[in-house]
Amino acid sequence: MRYRRMPIEAESPEEFGYDRIRCNLAESSVADASLALLGTDLGDLLLQYGDHRGLPALREHIASDGPGLKAHDVLVTAGAAGALFLIATTLLQEGDHLVVVRPNYATNIETPRAIGADIAFVDLTFEEGWRIDPARIAAAVTDRTRLVSITVPHNPTGRGMPEADLRAIVADCEARGVRLLVDETYREMAFGGPLPVAATLSELAISVSSLSKTYGLPGIRTGWLASRDADLVERLLAAKEQVSITGSIVDETIALRARRMRDAWLPGIMAGIAEGLALVRAWVASDELVEWVEPDGGVVCFPRIRPDVEVDLDLFHRVLVEEYATVVGPGHWFERPDSYMRIGYGWPTRERLVEGLGNVSAAIRRSLVQTR
Repeated sequence: MRYRRMPIEAESPEEFGYDRIRCNLAESSVADASLALLGTDLGDLLLQYGDHRGLPALREHIASDGPGLKAHDVLVTAGAAGALFLIATTLLQEGDHLVVVRPNYATNIETPRAIGADIAFVDLTFEEGWRIDPARIAAAVTDRTRLVSITVPHNPTGRGMPEADLRAIVADCEARGVRLLVDETYREMAFGGPLPVAATLSELAISVSSLSKTYGLPGIRTGWLASRDADLVERLLAAKEQVSITGSIVDETIALRARRMRDAWLPGIMAGIAEGLALVRAWVASDELVEWVEPDGGVVCFPRIRPDVEVDLDLFHRVLVEEYATVVGPGHWFERPDSYMRIGYGWPTRERLVEGLGNVSAAIRRSLVQTR
């Protein structure tokens, strides 16, 4: 494995220092929740090794999201990132071919790259509305392809897909005997309602999600993968046992509590997301130097400085941080030019979001290239 630090992690707000940031627009989740909000008393919890697959009641709750899924189809992991790592290192070896949409959450690309896999990218474009086109996915698959990897709703653009398109990708992978990884971390945040859990559609499909984004619980590091291929789940369990044996019984107990509170939490969460989205929509409409494809799920969007606007991009990002104490997710986090920026509208307060968006506009104008 040829590891390197990913820019999205090395330059993350927590690495930069939250105390140095006034307007944090780089986060990709709703606001972080506190343990007190969950009302969880862990005083009598026995700190033993847990079930290697994950707390049984938690796996049962996760399985209830998808018709036909059972608790033994679910493997609890150290966040969605842990699930993605286990899948990549279990299914891929050096030289194996996979198809990945790009831009994407960095782990979906960087772990296969560290393995030495042969990656075929399906590059999404602003001009095509960041659409994941089933025909383009199918065209990239060869008789060597071991895995297709997509993210929906998409990170960093927030774009979803019609259920028919998801089913078309599943059907093509099934017909060609190729496994499909669907990163569903933002699934519950889809504005038009969630797509089916991909793992329910085919034994070749693997679903991945977590409690980090929708529930604001990244600190408990609890995610999961689901697959109806019992042999594959067993192999993934073997990989997990070699990495960590089991997960944290503390984290999984808190996760179960949060899942059981979902019906009470989600309406308020979605209302807050809608408020944040409306503020970003108004900002884009008011600033003639920026443009976007409006998201239809999640809590992130991927606007850009208009291509006809000449900006010193290094100066823009430096001024934004150093003079305005504001951070965004620069395009290079997602292997795109820094004229693009991921903006999260679920984490900051509404006041800090409005202030931060104004700071982005001001920093763009401070960084315009002066022509003679």
